Amino acid sequence: MLSEQVEPHCRIAPQVCQQARLSRDARFDGHFFTGVLTTGIYCRSICPAPAPHEKNVRYFNTAIQAANAGLRPCLRCRPDSAPHSNAWRGTDTTLNRAITMIEQGFLRGDNAGSVAQLADKLGISSRYLGQLFNKSLGTSPKRFALYQQLMFAKQLLHQTTLSMTDIAMAAGFNSIRRFNEVFKQQLLLTPTDLRQQHDCSHVSDDLTTTPLTLKPITLTLAYRPPLNWALMHQFYGVRQVTNMEEVNDDGSYCRSFCFSGISGVFSIKPHSHKPQFEVKIYLLNADDIKQLHSIVLKLRAMFDLDADMQVIEQALTPLIALGAKVDVGLRIPGTGNVFEAACRAILGQQVSVLQATKLLNTLVQHYGEAFNVNGKTWRLFPTPSAIAQASLNELKMPGARKLALNALGQYVDHYPESTPQDWLAVKGIGPWTVAYAQMRGLSEPNVFLTTDLVIKNRLCALHQLAAKPIESTKIYTQIAQQISQLASPWGSYLTFQLWAQDPLNPTKE
Repeated sequence: MLSEQVEPHCRIAPQVCQQARLSRDARFDGHFFTGVLTTGIYCRSICPAPAPHEKNVRYFNTAIQAANAGLRPCLRCRPDSAPHSNAWRGTDTTLNRAITMIEQGFLRGDNAGSVAQLADKLGISSRYLGQLFNKSLGTSPKRFALYQQLMFAKQLLHQTTLSMTDIAMAAGFNSIRRFNEVFKQQLLLTPTDLRQQHDCSHVSDDLTTTPLTLKPITLTLAYRPPLNWALMHQFYGVRQVTNMEEVNDDGSYCRSFCFSGISGVFSIKPHSHKPQFEVKIYLLNADDIKQLHSIVLKLRAMFDLDADMQVIEQALTPLIALGAKVDVGLRIPGTGNVFEAACRAILGQQVSVLQATKLLNTLVQHYGEAFNVNGKTWRLFPTPSAIAQASLNELKMPGARKLALNALGQYVDHYPESTPQDWLAVKGIGPWTVAYAQMRGLSEPNVFLTTDLVIKNRLCALHQLAAKPIESTKIYTQIAQQISQLASPWGSYLTFQLWAQDPLNPTKE
């Protein structure tokens, strides 16, 4: 039994945490963790174990804060599988950048950087970086990174039948010995002990491939409800690209991917009665399992699985005030990468979604790299280099837009680290294209496309229905800016709400 003097570290009021854990409220999953002093473990808000007495618990913002207090993760609710939460990070931009770089693998793997190199990338000293982490998380950057590796490895042990070697590599451990050492130190168990407790010691997934077959890595990705998968699935379906995407009647979505040079195919499908998705990942190269954590983080971002919809939907009051219906749980449906999002925006200029999708299909079929997985042909979205050199004669659209595609491909090929804001220097790339790329390619939450024609028409229609007609462009601009300010920092969700509904024809879409 741990000392009752263990200090809690939680931004949420204890009374709220108590109500959430007693009701096993999935909306709080990942927002806080419950430390149980009598057993020495910490749990998610949804833990199915009998609820401990309030006097025996302490609440923490993060899993690592609970671990620093001497607590171990619960083997029943598996805190390693909880949705991520950004609320505890606060507004410190440098800390957020550091956490993102660590999550993307800067301090792990064969080519791991040092804490000093991480600080140098951030433009600060190692000492100041350590102070930021200790102040916000009560730990050092290195220990934070190591705990992220441990939690991902634990998730793979629970959810997959990958070999111990594959799990160690996927989690960024450079040796099985180090992998075992960290488990014993942190969890008082070996990886083998943990797997045997969950009856996962049967035949392991062999990622070795033949020319004909690839075996998937199967995982579950949790989220906080609500999540309106029906509308997201429909959004992908209308814009589906043959051989690059599959939007299936069973509710699943499949597509090819190339994330930071790692290629493959994934499928994602919502669980029938749990707030989580079942994901299968097929890697073309078995050695790429070292990047599995980065791929999982990319998928979480692509489908906006870490959003807190309770907070976000409070910012949709401008729509509600106009009498609009809010589609609860509608999130940002991302793309494979930010370059793809920009190309989709260029192809969609001044044409319908149907016409833009036809152009997109033509682009991918002619310039996307083809590969085979288990007897099915897939294509990747064309690379910047391929677009830069393409004639684009197959595309039935104005020459200026073809030149814009070529120019963007050339720019991104020459400057792969460039941002969408940098692309404004490219002829034919304007603010709308950049904003669309940021919203769907980078999953940025605060992009309200006030200049989008559909957004403008629907805002005007809503005001007309509310007997508050917008009579000039100047008035529209003022109203749109006001709405944007009220919706900040969640403007992207307002954009998708307006795209998803037509106030004059509510059953049309």
